[in-house]
Amino acid sequence: MPLSSLELIRYARHLTLPEVGMAGQERLRQARVLLIGAGGLGSPAALYLAAAGIGTLGIVDADRVDLTNLQRQVLHGTGAVDMPKTESAAVRLHDLNPHVDLRLHSVRLTSQNAREIVGGYDIAVDGSDNFPTRYLVNDASVLLGKPYVYGSIFRFDGQVSLFGAPGAPCYRCLFAEPPPPDLVPNCAEAGVLGVLPGIVGTLQALEAIKWILGAGESLAGRLILFDALRLRFRELAVVRDPGCAVCGDRPTVTELIDYEAYCGVGADTTGAESEISVAELARPTDRGATRTVVDVREDWEWEIARIPGSRLVPLSQLPGRLGELDPRAEIVTVCHHGQRSLTAQRLLQGAGFRARSLAGGIDAWAAEVDRGMARY
Repeated sequence: MPLSSLELIRYARHLTLPEVGMAGQERLRQARVLLIGAGGLGSPAALYLAAAGIGTLGIVDADRVDLTNLQRQVLHGTGAVDMPKTESAAVRLHDLNPHVDLRLHSVRLTSQNAREIVGGYDIAVDGSDNFPTRYLVNDASVLLGKPYVYGSIFRFDGQVSLFGAPGAPCYRCLFAEPPPPDLVPNCAEAGVLGVLPGIVGTLQALEAIKWILGAGESLAGRLILFDALRLRFRELAVVRDPGCAVCGDRPTVTELIDYEAYCGVGADTTGAESEISVAELARPTDRGATRTVVDVREDWEWEIARIPGSRLVPLSQLPGRLGELDPRAEIVTVCHHGQRSLTAQRLLQGAGFRARSLAGGIDAWAAEVDRGMARY
């Protein structure tokens, strides 16, 4: 079916480009693109893919819009807070371009559903923010013989590439093994400049559109590094590793695996007594027992919410302030979601203290114990 008169008007600035033209716009309309994540990276990618006239745009995301998302996730607005991100995205994207067929997958991408979901599209744009999903997207794409556009952000730095193209490297060629989970802070812990995912996500959309059009030079075999503070781009060559576990000459990963276990997420490496539940912390201590709750978050987080009776010792200051803590007390470390507090727990345990980390952090406390507490 040829482009309608309304589509000809909408895409007029594309049609005047020799690299696009009618044939290219038809390719965009016939393309099926999967967007993994409707968050920081997914927001600009979704907007520009829809605006470009991608015929079928799939969105995978199981989260709901949170107020803290709005500093960078420009696909959503204040009125969408608490709405599923896929539904919020659909409202905005349908308004932007009603010609796009939106397919909503309001689920987590897992080893059980990745083949079916990724397999229904021509190319994927990975806007995920965690290593298990990145390895899952990579492996599923390579096993299905489909390319995908990689992007990541951290504080003021971003990365973009295209993996899984025929004969080109994959993500595992660059990062053969995931880093230890306790050395990888997330955006909530490390922060991210709000405009950064806008830049990186837009570049991801650009790469997907170029791939569909067959225009220009793709990022296959190239990794772009972006430094927002210096406004500087650097390029690194990435070569296919013949010994790669997925795309190598003799692959050892031929089926999707448990990626959370592979990346060490959720694994208890410190023993069963390393954590305390919010329910146990909320119960009174035994007579004569002493317990100190040490909050290792930053000052600004402390101002938003705190557990009554806790004391603030930011994680970066903890090694130099051990002398302030009672060596006879059991210490419970607290952070936002429970990762920094595990690091603090291990530090304290190594210094001879009895210490446990609050499982789920202050966010779990707000959800299960003090429901009137502010969450962020």
